[in-house]
Amino acid sequence: MFEKMIEINMLYDFYGQLLTVKQKEILKLYYEDNYSLSEIAEAFGISRQGVHDAIKKAEKALHGYESRLGLVQKFGATEEAIAAIDLEIDRLIKENSQNGGLTKGLQKIKSIIDQINE
Repeated sequence: MFEKMIEINMLYDFYGQLLTVKQKEILKLYYEDNYSLSEIAEAFGISRQGVHDAIKKAEKALHGYESRLGLVQKFGATEEAIAAIDLEIDRLIKENSQNGGLTKGLQKIKSIIDQINE
């Protein structure tokens, strides 16, 4: 369940603005505020089954956006690439510590990468 929460929250971060207001509110209550189906149903004046269906429909929409646009997958791949570049720069700095000019240049690149990751 925890992995699904992370997945839905990531999809929501990228595509949440494409959902309806009601879908956004229901997902927020369910995934962020940890409300039960009954509590959400009471807040919206609908049945638990209606809440369940709304959550499933919103999740399906989020997955559909991801399958068409792939922004979450691209984000993950970019994060992995940046981490690999960062490790390689660390290795090069260590190997070339006696070369001040190269080390300084590599440290400058590393600081740019760190700014991207903030």
